Amino acid sequence: MKIKLIAFTCGVYACIMLASCASPEKARYFNGLPDTEFRNLAMSFDPVIRKGDVLSISVSSLNPEASAIFNSPITSVPSTNIVASIEQVSGYLVNQEGNITFPVIGDVNVLGLTKKQVTDTIRAEILRKKLLVDPIVITRIMNFRVTVLGEVGRPGVVTVPNEKISILEAVGFAGDLTLYAKRDNVMVIREEEGKKIIRHLNLNSDEIFRSPFYYLKSNDVVYVESNRAKVKSTSRGDQLLPILISSLTFAAIVVDRILR
Repeated sequence: MKIKLIAFTCGVYACIMLASCASPEKARYFNGLPDTEFRNLAMSFDPVIRKGDVLSISVSSLNPEASAIFNSPITSVPSTNIVASIEQVSGYLVNQEGNITFPVIGDVNVLGLTKKQVTDTIRAEILRKKLLVDPIVITRIMNFRVTVLGEVGRPGVVTVPNEKISILEAVGFAGDLTLYAKRDNVMVIREEEGKKIIRHLNLNSDEIFRSPFYYLKSNDVVYVESNRAKVKSTSRGDQLLPILISSLTFAAIVVDRILR
């Protein structure tokens, strides 16, 4: 009788411990992935200008005084952390018609263009109007950012200075996935042409490297779902913990009285 009671108590404790543990395999990335090679999807990756983007456009030439009129002051509030609130920036805002207002030239439609195409358009207009000789134009997207939410170490907005970021880099900047994250069901929400596009990615599979969503676009949202263990521990923990402690205490008292 004593042995059976002790065994029962230990069994209950073991079941509770096992139920609260997550599988190590589910906490790993790319289980069983062998050495291999994948075509670099970034070769054709070049972000296009969308409504609401803020552009930095600088113009230079052999005549600095003549070039100065094209360079409006562009400032930004520096961030001490790459995962931070949205930076306050000033530059050339792409309006709802897809235009920016550039000094001397006037309205320029940049909607759907790449940075190189914007650069070529501005340069061509300067040359056409004979405003500068051999101008050098540099275009950047100042508000390229993605948002990472859910089961990550530091949820928030990730600013991307070089305008290119993969989903793995975004997760890394956000403090990596927690042990409670569902690595096989990471959601990416993207807005294109007035539509919300939702895709689910499996970070345990090598198919992630072939996905067109491997490289994120500006304003993408990455949501990492909690696994079943986290949901159960969150929803029932407050209710079950006092009952569990009381049950184990009662069992320990019973065992102690029997063994005396």
